[in-house]
Amino acid sequence: MRNSMKKTLFTLAACLFISACGFKPMYSSNNSAPNLSAELAQIEIGNIPNKSGQYLRNALIDRFYSDAYPANARYSLKVSPIQEKVIDLDITKTSDATRAQLHLKTQITLTNNDSDEIVLTRKLSSISSYNILTSEFATRVSAQNTRENALNDLANQIELQIGLYMRR
Repeated sequence: MRNSMKKTLFTLAACLFISACGFKPMYSSNNSAPNLSAELAQIEIGNIPNKSGQYLRNALIDRFYSDAYPANARYSLKVSPIQEKVIDLDITKTSDATRAQLHLKTQITLTNNDSDEIVLTRKLSSISSYNILTSEFATRVSAQNTRENALNDLANQIELQIGLYMRR
């Protein structure tokens, strides 16, 4: 009986502590702050070179625009070309690699269209790995899946960084 009472008091104290620290959900739609989804919809996403850049841009469009492309965007997002590096890991005695690591790096720049002022610049990276199999087709499929997962991770990071800027 005493342990359950202690747990209840601890839970109550933790809830009060969290509510007193100023924690606010990023995607909440209370009356004091505009909805983050509406703010993200006011960002024009520039073209990103290469096939990986097109995939990343499409992932950002899916995240930012729920209704339509903005007619008069408040911000412009520029994503630099994605730098990709593959490192072979787990080298066997016959000098064959059995695992590879994919590094993706890029930089984002968010510009306020009204003042032409750069308001946010971040360097982002994502690291993922995959198995190198005896089947070349299976290895290519695995590498492509890993690349798409890393690009989705970059899209999540971009959305998070912009969301944090909008909420500050």
